This record gives sequence, structure tokens and C-alpha cells, in this order.
Amino acid sequence: MKRINSLLLLLCSISMLSFGQFKLPDLSYKYNALEPYIDSTTMHIHHDLHHATYVNNLNKTLEKYPELYKKDLLELIQNINELPTDIQLAVRNNGGGVWNHSFFWKIMAAPGTAPMSAAMTKLLTDNFGTVDAFKAEFEKAAVGRFGSGWAWLIKEPSGKLRIISTPNQDNPLMSSAEIKGKPILTLDVWEHAYYLKYQNKRAAYAKAFWNVVNWTEVERLTGN
Repeated sequence: MKRINSLLLLLCSISMLSFGQFKLPDLSYKYNALEPYIDSTTMHIHHDLHHATYVNNLNKTLEKYPELYKKDLLELIQNINELPTDIQLAVRNNGGGVWNHSFFWKIMAAPGTAPMSAAMTKLLTDNFGTVDAFKAEFEKAAVGRFGSGWAWLIKEPSGKLRIISTPNQDNPLMSSAEIKGKPILTLDVWEHAYYLKYQNKRAAYAKAFWNVVNWTEVERLTGN
């Protein structure tokens, strides 16, 4: 165990040597805050290694076109088709990885600290019939995403809430997105997000997710 912990610390140190404009954001809670539903080891690996790698790769991708460092991340991913063709895929994958993970951390909180309000309950009921029906549809999107990707609750321009999923590091803000909308909630269904604790039981992971949703933040996003 000591050897594993030492290796994790070394890898974290290496991965966090970020360069360029984009930096790895700190978590707003401790690594063990989401236990027992998401374990601290997974959080260390997921945030300090995987997320950091996307940050570093994005910065490296933009080195050839340093003027792009002046743009913020949202502007980059919303206008991928306007970027130089030789970096479009790399920005889509790594820029998406940076944005998606940064968003994911924000919509989670320690169990029991950010429960669903009556207003949020009504909003979900109005859009999906019942909260349970919403959860079932969201879990279906998460489990049904073949391979790696994300499940999303989005707000369409009409104001209606909709559940979708995207492959890889795509998100509904991208110019390449088949279905566009404002992200309200998301779940990372890449195996690195859950495999240590849940192995191949993605459905169990998706169901456990409801225990760590920051409904206060989700509700705030529905109103913005």
C-alpha cells in the first residue's frame, strides 16, 4: 500500500507540471468527501492524473498557435470548426476533457450537504413526470452510452430540460454536437471514473451518483 501511495504521489507531481494558459482547477472539497459513493483513491487518480493530462495536452496542442491561448476554453470548444484543421480533433478531445471534468467536479458535493429543493423537484416533475422517472432516464443514458462518454441533463433554448449522452469528451456546447444545450448536470461514464470501486457495474455507479449530486448548484444552473 505504501508503494502504491508513493507511486500515486509521484505521478500526481509529474502530471501537475502544467504549462500554458490552462491550469488544473482545485477541487472545492476533500478527496474523500464523496465517500462511500466515490472513493478517495479514484478521486486522486481522476482529478490529479486524468484531468491534469487533458489540461497539459490542451496546452501542448496550442503551442503551435500561441495566439489561441488568448481565448477562453468555452470559446475554443464552441468554435472548434474555426480552428486550424490540424488541431481541431486534439482540441475537441482535450479541451472537452478539461471542460467536462471541471464541470463535473462542481456538480458534486459531500453526501447530504446539497439536497434537492422543492423548486428543483417541481422542475424535474414538470419535465419528466416524476423525479424517479427523471433518474431512471438519466441512468439509462449513462448505462446505454457504448464505450466511454458522458450522460447529460441539458437546458434547451426553449427552456425545456432534456437528457442526452455524448461519446468520448464531447459535450453539448461544442460546435460539433448533434444536440446542443446548456449543461445542467453530468455524469462521467469513462471507466476511470468508477472502475476501482464498481468494476464493470456501471449501473450501480450511476445509481450511487444521486447521493453526491450538488442539487444547489444544479438548480442555480437551471436559472442562469
